[in-house]
Amino acid sequence: MAVEFEHYKLDILPRRRCCGPEYDDNEYYLKSAKAEAKRLSDIGLTTDTRILDIGCGQGRLATGLLTNGKKMKYYWGVDVQARSIEWCQKYITKKHPTFQFAHIDVMNARYNQKGKSLDKDFRFPFDDGGFDIIYLFSVFTHMVMEDIKIYLKEFNRLLSPSGKIFFTIFVEKDVADMTINPEGYQEKLGLKKWSGKLQCVLYDKAFFEFMLHGNGFKIDHTEKTDEWGQEGIYVSRKLM
Repeated sequence: MAVEFEHYKLDILPRRRCCGPEYDDNEYYLKSAKAEAKRLSDIGLTTDTRILDIGCGQGRLATGLLTNGKKMKYYWGVDVQARSIEWCQKYITKKHPTFQFAHIDVMNARYNQKGKSLDKDFRFPFDDGGFDIIYLFSVFTHMVMEDIKIYLKEFNRLLSPSGKIFFTIFVEKDVADMTINPEGYQEKLGLKKWSGKLQCVLYDKAFFEFMLHGNGFKIDHTEKTDEWGQEGIYVSRKLM
């Protein structure tokens, strides 16, 4: 379905999209896409910035970049859901070949139960130092600690020396290091009940920061997002 938004014509999914029912509304979806693209512009994004969009879904960030006039020279989106990647390749890459997408067949109890389990030998199919920004929106929110550690190790390999990471996560002060679908927490998020495995993986804020530091990263700043109160975390390398 072709949709025109702020004088930019693009294709978006004519069915339910990732992130929640409010994203089924075209205008809401596209405004959120533009807002995410602007978020990256605020930390130095240019058309030459090399972006890795992990958990790209149906290309919301890519759509935001395009509607903001950012015809990126090097963008890769990856996702564990093959159908999302197929859609992106058909409707985004076909018209904008510098926007590339790849299916990463790793196991996630919520989104890809038949994928391969992550282990210490896992590697994303990209070169060392190949990205200036790594972006994960509502990805760590559905990942357990052991898998996040594997991703952080890979980020050390993939990120350029001055590169930045942005991700969202559920964190609270003075809670257990990690809790999956914590009892009663859904009420704080405005939900009646959890809808399945790994809908919310909650971390203790100090513990998660310790985990980042242990993998060579530091938090630059944080902010609340509109996505169920998730915390947005801006990260860079620690000075050695």
